[in-house]
Amino acid sequence: MGDSWKKKFSYDEMKDFLELKYEQFNNPSFIKCDPVSVPHQYELKQDIEISGFLTATIAWGRRDLIINSANRLMDLMGQSPLDFILNSNEKGLDKVSDFYYRTFNGTDCRTFIDGLRNIYTCFDSMEDVLKGYIEKGSSWKEAIIRLRKDFFSMPHRHRALKHFADISKGAAGKRLNMFFRWMVRDDGRGVDFGLWKSIDKSVLYIPLDYHTGNTSRALGLLTRKQDDWKAVEELTSVLRQFDHRDPVKYDFSLFGLGIIEKF
Repeated sequence: MGDSWKKKFSYDEMKDFLELKYEQFNNPSFIKCDPVSVPHQYELKQDIEISGFLTATIAWGRRDLIINSANRLMDLMGQSPLDFILNSNEKGLDKVSDFYYRTFNGTDCRTFIDGLRNIYTCFDSMEDVLKGYIEKGSSWKEAIIRLRKDFFSMPHRHRALKHFADISKGAAGKRLNMFFRWMVRDDGRGVDFGLWKSIDKSVLYIPLDYHTGNTSRALGLLTRKQDDWKAVEELTSVLRQFDHRDPVKYDFSLFGLGIIEKF
């Protein structure tokens, strides 16, 4: 599965190509036009986490529109995400109730604020939730599933559930995995934050969407036709052949080829 690239390329040829594109796209110049630019405006760990999570949540469609909408949401939160999550009153919450981006509306936004408040009232960081499950023997996948259950453990509107991917039911979880890449990876190149020191980057899954999937299939790295969780596991497994310690670094390669170079 996912090894059809071997019919056209040697291992060294494919690895060199992926590494070349990784080096090309993974640098500070990437930040300005990418949603990761929003959490890069902050210094406090929790502000980076919260702004990153909310930005990733609405990260579909044109990147410029995502960035503008995420910045608008940060403005509604007074440019202090953690303080807003923990201390906002009804007047402040009413402001975010007017926010929308495509199908993510004010009701969804309020639900996500409540979910984040539920976490940050009990934990110093979202990392601590995941770390706790891993220390109890959960796999990374299981920890993600448990995080989602914790997030929606308070009363909530059912419609908001679709905006937090349920990978237990086969969702690809592209935006979630992108957020985790931001938080966990630290390669010193300035794009990803590497804030979550307790999570090993080797366990991460590739953020898979339409463009990444099609690029991977064109290269012979992915055989599954649907962009679902099985495809995520297949592609991540193949990428581990090229770097088992940091397979998700090739997200830069596949994204750059698909979105920027129209591969």
